[in-house]
Amino acid sequence: MKLHPFRIESTLSRVPYGIQAALLLFWRIALLPAPGQGTFVYDQQSSTTSGSFPLAAGAIIQHAAPIGQSFTPSLSAVGFIRLELADNNPGNSLGAVLSVDLRMSGISGPILSTAAPVFLPDGFNGPANFLFGAPEAVTPGVTYYFDVNVLGGDQWALLAIGGGEPGGHDPYPGGMEFAHGWPSPLFDLWFREGIVVPEPSSAWLLLLGAAGTVWHRRRNGPAATRWW
Repeated sequence: MKLHPFRIESTLSRVPYGIQAALLLFWRIALLPAPGQGTFVYDQQSSTTSGSFPLAAGAIIQHAAPIGQSFTPSLSAVGFIRLELADNNPGNSLGAVLSVDLRMSGISGPILSTAAPVFLPDGFNGPANFLFGAPEAVTPGVTYYFDVNVLGGDQWALLAIGGGEPGGHDPYPGGMEFAHGWPSPLFDLWFREGIVVPEPSSAWLLLLGAAGTVWHRRRNGPAATRWW
C-alpha cells in the first residue's frame, strides 16, 4: 500500500515537533544503504598464520608472472582474497598498486572478476585484502584460479609456502601455486578467500535505537491525544 504525501504530511502535522524530527530523520536514513565494516567468512585457505615474512620466502611478482594459485571453493561466491605481500625494496620511498584477477579454466583463463586495486606503501610486509566489487558467483567443488598483478610501482614479493620436495607437506590440497604460468604442485601461495557479510554501520544502529526509544515512550508514556 502506498501512502500519499499529503496524508503523511497531514498525519505528521499533529505530532510534536521533536518526534516529527526524529521520525523524519529515521526514515531518511532507513531508506539509504547501511554499509559497515563487514565480517570476513573464510572458505579456502593455505594458512591461518599471518605476519611479516623474510623476502627470501617470497617470489617477485613481476619476475614470475603470471603468478597465482588454484583453489576449490565450497561456498557459492568469492568476495575477497587475502594474500601475504612485501615490498622487495624497502626504504626507497616507493610503494605499489596491486590487483587480483579471479579466473576460470586456468591461470590465464577467462577473467570472472577483478578486485579493486590496493595501494601498499613503502616497506609494507604483511597481509592485504583484495575485495571484489560484488561477490562473484562460483560453483562449489570446481577449481578456480587467481593471479596477482602489480599495476604500478616497486617490485613486490608474494609469499609462497610448501614442502619443497616430493613427499613434503602440502599446505593446501585443493590447489597449487602457479609461477611463470606453470603449476608448482609442491607449493602454495599464502592465501585466504571467502565472502564478506555486511554489517550495519554504528550510526544506523544508533538511529534505529533512538527511533525505538521514541516509539516506546510515546506508546507507554502519559495519556495523550492519539496522532496515528
